[in-house]
Amino acid sequence: MGSTQFGDFHNFCRDSTLPICNIFSESPVQGGPGYGGCVLTGIPLSNGRHLANLGSILLCGIAILVALFLIFKSERKQAAVGRREMQLFLIGYIVIEICEIFTVGGFPLDRKVRLGFTAVHLGAITATIWILLLNGVVGYQLLDDGTPLSLGAILLSAAALFIGTGYITLDTAFQYTGHFDPSLVDPNRNIGLYVLYQLAPLVFLFLFFILETVLVIRVLGEKKPMLYLLAAALLFAIGQIFQYIASTHICQGTSGKINGALFETLFTLSSVVMIWVFWSSITEDDWPMPATDGAYT
Repeated sequence: MGSTQFGDFHNFCRDSTLPICNIFSESPVQGGPGYGGCVLTGIPLSNGRHLANLGSILLCGIAILVALFLIFKSERKQAAVGRREMQLFLIGYIVIEICEIFTVGGFPLDRKVRLGFTAVHLGAITATIWILLLNGVVGYQLLDDGTPLSLGAILLSAAALFIGTGYITLDTAFQYTGHFDPSLVDPNRNIGLYVLYQLAPLVFLFLFFILETVLVIRVLGEKKPMLYLLAAALLFAIGQIFQYIASTHICQGTSGKINGALFETLFTLSSVVMIWVFWSSITEDDWPMPATDGAYT
């Protein structure tokens, strides 16, 4: 993939299948000619339409079922620290996967509906990874987990990120104010979305990893859970490599049938599962957790 300047999305959209690419003028969703890279055509349908990224659509369905199963498993861990907070993260992940079916998956949709899903998708990504970061904070028991105060703080802060990211996406796509109109054309520079959608989630993930590493090694004095955490980080990184680097080569090699988005969905799902396994491993009853006055929920 070619290099890109800070805030620019054109090269990303040329070489990858990202939900944000739906909102710019070059996107076929907006009636544009595309970004000049390998065109993901997928499976041909009637009237010249195509169902792109069928593999991603199927994997998204599997991911939703897996996340629902993990929510159910979390519910049975009555004494686990951060049980409700982990369930919030999994619910956010389900929202992301539902949106991905209609944004990255390429389901035939009306333009306005697809752009609406795109706004929800981007907002959900930012908000869900923020919730994951706060899950890392919950482990330190600064507040009693599962309480209205803890859950309210998480939901309100996540809602602020969701609304902010979603609004910028909709304003750009539908040109409500015209403020983001320059980003609609090459090089598609949108600083707000670049920070909220590209950079902020990476910062949140890095901080989550640091917080959990300190918690496991310094507070719990354990090493085995780090294997799960490292596996989650590695799987996520592999998924991003498929999305941003290998995608265009896969697309060209399959004549537009699939691209890296399929594998990104698979490895991200695997990473989420490993995050849950990591959380489950550090909330077992035999870990030497410090005593608190509040009951775990």
